[in-house]
Amino acid sequence: MIKVNKLAGALMFFLIMGSTAAFAQEQQAPAQQEQSAEVSDAELTKFVQALQGVQQVAMEAQQKMMQLVQDEGMDFARFNEIHQASVNPEAEVEATSEEKETHKKIIAEFESMQEGLQQQLEEHIKKQGLTMERYEQIAMQVQTDMQLQQRIQQMIQG
Repeated sequence: MIKVNKLAGALMFFLIMGSTAAFAQEQQAPAQQEQSAEVSDAELTKFVQALQGVQQVAMEAQQKMMQLVQDEGMDFARFNEIHQASVNPEAEVEATSEEKETHKKIIAEFESMQEGLQQQLEEHIKKQGLTMERYEQIAMQVQTDMQLQQRIQQMIQG
């Protein structure tokens, strides 16, 4: 079950971050990188609260996605196996034409869900007083800044 949840999480991350990652890269000009170097405690608190909302939306979406796969009569692990082969030319998987069609249908439904998910994510972020651009800047900085990661952990733990 844990493996399935990790796979679902990876797919969910792909769907949610797919549209925001490109947006963030376009916005990340050198002047903005300098601007994002310092994150105040107040701003970091807003980020953590927004992140918690984003995680909630992602978890709910993951559950909907897993239910959708089940409703289409496919095992989630099998769906992921077929999906990995469809996005990685080096991966090979034996799949029936019915499985391929089901996979294609599920992916189309996931993609139609993405716009609504993106709106929910943006609402959670804006509700905390951050712009999407700033949220993405902080998120990118958190990936490489150990001190910022520690500050976030301290805020979450109390």
